[in-house]
Amino acid sequence: MSGVRLHFGAATDVGLVREVNEDSYLAAAPVFVVADGMGGHAGGDVASRIVVEEFERLADAGYDPRRGAAAVSDTLQAAQERIRDYGARADVPGPWYAGTTAVVALVVEDDEGPKWLLANLGDSRVYKLLEGRLDQVSVDHSVVQELIDAGRLTDEQAARHPERHVVTRALGGPEPLQPDFFLLPLGAARRLVLCSDGVSGLIDDATLEAILLAAEDPRDAADRVVAAAVEAGGTDNATAVVVDVVGWDDDEGSYDAERQRESLHEKLGALP
Repeated sequence: MSGVRLHFGAATDVGLVREVNEDSYLAAAPVFVVADGMGGHAGGDVASRIVVEEFERLADAGYDPRRGAAAVSDTLQAAQERIRDYGARADVPGPWYAGTTAVVALVVEDDEGPKWLLANLGDSRVYKLLEGRLDQVSVDHSVVQELIDAGRLTDEQAARHPERHVVTRALGGPEPLQPDFFLLPLGAARRLVLCSDGVSGLIDDATLEAILLAAEDPRDAADRVVAAAVEAGGTDNATAVVVDVVGWDDDEGSYDAERQRESLHEKLGALP
């Protein structure tokens, strides 16, 4: 895909309260995923892992970069069917339920060149960092987001709302899948961050921005983001995937791709 070059890092932590990490992630360039499971042991962790497994198949098999939305939709549908099938066979007392959020980023291409295709279901998020500014790209599918959109809650009130973790769209439920899609030129999102709400619910955007600006290496950035969420209380599983666009063919942007590569090589000990 036009020689797109990416560097990335990922981290996850069970936190200080939960016994099971129901988050799963995939960092298999050019496909990146964070899934936050719901439903408890043998439920949410299985559901989120199924999503990652399906997108791992997509990354391994490859996809038509001009039909990225169709590839994502088909992969989400395959995950949905597997989650439902697993539930039908689950040997647990009482009714079985599991669901999971999903936020996805993959590189696609059109006549204008390579772009980021982003998709989300639920309240896991994707942010972009460009020229020192962090912006949330995805829109939460949650009860509190609907209240914010209706003008009934402020952002500050939403952060303390008792239903702040209740999602309105997810994989695993009976409703049809309705992911949101976003398309961004690579130059408009030199750094992407995918995270579960165990990150975004515990550290505010200003803190997240400061951490990302202070960590040049995306692996360090992911580690520090997750560590900050745990330090802030660790009341949920915390997962972050950080992806840097190093460059691509015909890239005329101001990003210093060569310096970024040298920095990563120095950290690996490949350069004196």
